Amino acid sequence: MENKILNIEDIKKLLPHRHPFLLIDRVENIIYGESCTAYKNISYDAWFFQGHFPNAPIMPGVLIIEAMAQAAGVLALSSVNNDTKTDSVLFASINNAKFKKQVIPGDTLRIEVKVIQKRAKIWKFEAQAFVKDELSDEAEFTAVIP
Repeated sequence: MENKILNIEDIKKLLPHRHPFLLIDRVENIIYGESCTAYKNISYDAWFFQGHFPNAPIMPGVLIIEAMAQAAGVLALSSVNNDTKTDSVLFASINNAKFKKQVIPGDTLRIEVKVIQKRAKIWKFEAQAFVKDELSDEAEFTAVIP
């Protein structure tokens, strides 16, 4: 699936998440079992800005981590054999999360995900999120495909 672009409808075929909790808009450059790039356009009227924070909107870091996990989920689910008959990738752990730059309305978040280890149903990833070419967030996490 290298260089194929997955739009929102393609992503919904892989992930169980739906609006308002589907936090990636497009995935491209998928290399099965290795890496992908995902994008999230940050709109000024996103639901989370109503309370975080109304006068100075900032995308919550936990939602950026979730967007990274969803990108990793797309990578893992598009990489496994279709015989698994699952549409889930479950968070198991998170390490070394760092929040370096605020993500605000009008930004486009580019998420780079790489597989650092996989054993059977347990996958470990490293992910970085960028606004323009500046690193905004990073984390390592483990997920399980049930």
